[in-house]
Amino acid sequence: MVYLANDLRLERRVAIKVMHGHLVEDENFIRRFEQEARSAARLAHANVVGVFDQGVDAGLPYLVMEYLPGITLRELLKQQRRLTAEQALEIGEAVLAGLAAAHAAGIVHRDLKPENVLLADDGRIKIGDFGLARAVSANTTTGQALLGTIAYLSPELVTRGVADARSDIYAFGIVMFEMLTGQQPFKGEQAMQIAYQHAHGEVPRPSTLVPEIDPELDELVRWMTSREPELRPVDGGEALEALRRARGGAPLGSTSVLPVTGVIGAVTPATTVLSDADRNALAGGTAPVRADPPPPQTPVGRVRGAAARRRRRGRWIALVAVLLIAVAGGAGWWWGQGPGSQVAIPAVEGLDPEAAQTLLAGHELTAVLFECSSVDVAQGLAVRTEPGAGSLVDRGAEVRMCVSTGPELLPVPTLVGLAEAQARDEIEAAGFVFGRVVERRFDGGTAGTVLLAVDENGEGLGETFPERATIDLILSAGSIPSVEGMTVQAATQALAAVDLTVDATLSADEHHEEVPEGDVIGVLPNTDPVRAGDTVGLRLSLGPQLYPVPDVTGMSVREAIQTIEAAGFSAEVSALQILWDAATVTRTEPGAGSMLAHGKTVVIRYQLFG
Repeated sequence: MVYLANDLRLERRVAIKVMHGHLVEDENFIRRFEQEARSAARLAHANVVGVFDQGVDAGLPYLVMEYLPGITLRELLKQQRRLTAEQALEIGEAVLAGLAAAHAAGIVHRDLKPENVLLADDGRIKIGDFGLARAVSANTTTGQALLGTIAYLSPELVTRGVADARSDIYAFGIVMFEMLTGQQPFKGEQAMQIAYQHAHGEVPRPSTLVPEIDPELDELVRWMTSREPELRPVDGGEALEALRRARGGAPLGSTSVLPVTGVIGAVTPATTVLSDADRNALAGGTAPVRADPPPPQTPVGRVRGAAARRRRRGRWIALVAVLLIAVAGGAGWWWGQGPGSQVAIPAVEGLDPEAAQTLLAGHELTAVLFECSSVDVAQGLAVRTEPGAGSLVDRGAEVRMCVSTGPELLPVPTLVGLAEAQARDEIEAAGFVFGRVVERRFDGGTAGTVLLAVDENGEGLGETFPERATIDLILSAGSIPSVEGMTVQAATQALAAVDLTVDATLSADEHHEEVPEGDVIGVLPNTDPVRAGDTVGLRLSLGPQLYPVPDVTGMSVREAIQTIEAAGFSAEVSALQILWDAATVTRTEPGAGSMLAHGKTVVIRYQLFG
């Protein structure tokens, strides 16, 4: 739920995104919620929605974000159906500028779509919703489930669950196609039908739907939506440069980074009809010469000419017949006993088993299914054939086809308590991939040792884990330094040395019997557990708490002693105890009403017998 609110301290309007109560129990959702804050907060860019703060109120996590009055790109498309080329390029340039900043910071958005492109009333264009963002690594995957919107998923995300900056570029290319044409390139009644088209189809040129679209925009969209990631721009920066050239009207020529797939703007000269004489002259390399018409032939000459023409025609017919017989014989050998009697096995990797079987049946082959583990191919999809793709086999032959059971499950080594370097070695030796240290917690243990091993979603590992899957670590940061008795400046420096930041707004004052007023009593945590990089407050001393000395004037010494001690002070009197009932108190030192700390001494002055 997103609310519009007023920041009372900075006097500005902000948007507050609050998690629904029923999602608080979902740790994965909470992690994605917090990931959005961390990812967006790392990006200070004019085309990325800013995140100002994060916290928890009444058990509900929330984000304080930049407020942008306006509409989304999806709403604009609903209003206009499709955009002009200039509108699409203007919005596209802003989106790519934001993506370029994210990619430069090592962040992949992974859910780019028109709903996440915000168009402010004042003309600003920003990317929002980094809830699925991940830091780029050598093996950035989606885990067990595909995250993101199916209409904008890249082929590598659909088939292998792998995402990097080029996956964002593919999604941008689909958004660009939709802005220019008013529709998505692939359609289907079910999500799997659309995903299959992404994995095995080619995005058409926008001009096939809107003929007036500039060919250069065609090539730009096709480049960014290439099925192979290697054929796309490497990141948002390269794509942004190409789009700016297209928007500025620069030709694609030899300096363009766009792949040229055809001739654009070729000019065809007017058609000229040539006579036989003209053609013969051109064939001989000379200019045609107009000669006077020959004299009419005699009857004998006409007969001889007809006979010569029949002989030439007979020779051509005989030559054609010989060629046809040779071709027919060759074809018979090719398809009967030669290579044509066999068929090449098509590639099936990443296909649904039913689709793979249909593909093999189209090549007159029968599939026999068996299961095998695979790191690269998701569970339930075809991995390979035996013999492999491209092999020649007889038509009607049976081909073994492996269906993935997912990565092989391997035993997880004991990592808790190990030093970071040793834990990394154990992870690699066991057949897994070390990811990163996701956090360091102050637990009072040995700094640098492993507290917990987790998967990419931050969940603890069981006894087994998929081979080549990524394992992240949570390490101990040791103990929070003791800052009791320090000045605020000294305590701040001591905490900064262990990557803790003091926030004065989180500090609290309290009385302390021993720590002088203004000095630090201790650390006031803001989170549980406290992690390196967190913000903490300080417990500041107000000195000992003071209490008024009671008025005991006129009481007997005994009564005065009891009253003073009941008030928390220590009574001192020079009179012998035998005289306490006979002596009358005249005053105290300090006097009645003076403020003293508990335990301090009050001297009783007295007189005997009135």
